Amino acid sequence: MSEKIYVFKRFERFWHWSQATLIIFMLITGFEVHGSYHLFGFGQAVNLHTISAWTLIGLWVFAIFWHFTTGEWKQYIPTLDKVIAMIKFYSVGIFIHAPHPFKATQLKKHNPLQRLAYLGVLLFIGPLLWTSGWFYLFFGDWSVWGVDKYVSLEWVAFFHTAGAFMMLLFLIAHVYLTTAGHTPTSHIKAMITGWEEVD
Repeated sequence: MSEKIYVFKRFERFWHWSQATLIIFMLITGFEVHGSYHLFGFGQAVNLHTISAWTLIGLWVFAIFWHFTTGEWKQYIPTLDKVIAMIKFYSVGIFIHAPHPFKATQLKKHNPLQRLAYLGVLLFIGPLLWTSGWFYLFFGDWSVWGVDKYVSLEWVAFFHTAGAFMMLLFLIAHVYLTTAGHTPTSHIKAMITGWEEVD
C-alpha cells in the first residue's frame, strides 16, 4: 500500500526547475556556439549563453546559502549503504517490477546512487565547465593574468565541450531515472508538488 510524504520544499522545487531550465538552455546555446547548428546566430547565442551562466551562478550562490542555513546540505552526503542494491535494482529489478530498495523520507530524499551522481557533478563536471567557461569568457585578459603562454583556446574549448557532453549524459540519465518511481511520473509530480508517493 502506498503513502504520500512531503519531500521537496518550495525553494527546492524552484531551484531544481530553474536550474534545469538554465542548464538545458545553456546546452542549446552552447552547442550553437560550438557550431553544431544555427538557431539564434553565433553572436546572440554567445550573449544568451553568458547571461544564462551568470544567472545560474547567482542561483547557485543563493541555493548554497539556503542549503547551509537549513541543514539540507546533509541530504547530499555520499554513502555506500545500499549502493549494490540500487545497482541491482536499476540493472535488473526495475524490469521485473522488484520492490524499490530505497524509500524516500524527509531526512533521506536521495538514494545512494543519486548522492554519488550529484557528488560527481559537484566535484568534476561542474568545476570542469565553470573553470573552462571562465577562461573562455575572459580570453582577452589571459595576457594580463600571465597565463596566455600556458593555456590555449583550443584546449579550453575542448574541455568545455567535453564537460557539456558529460552534463548532457547526466541530464539524460536523470530524466530516465525519474520514471523509476512508484509510477513512471511519480518522481516528476513530486518535484512539482513536493509530495512523493512511496510504497
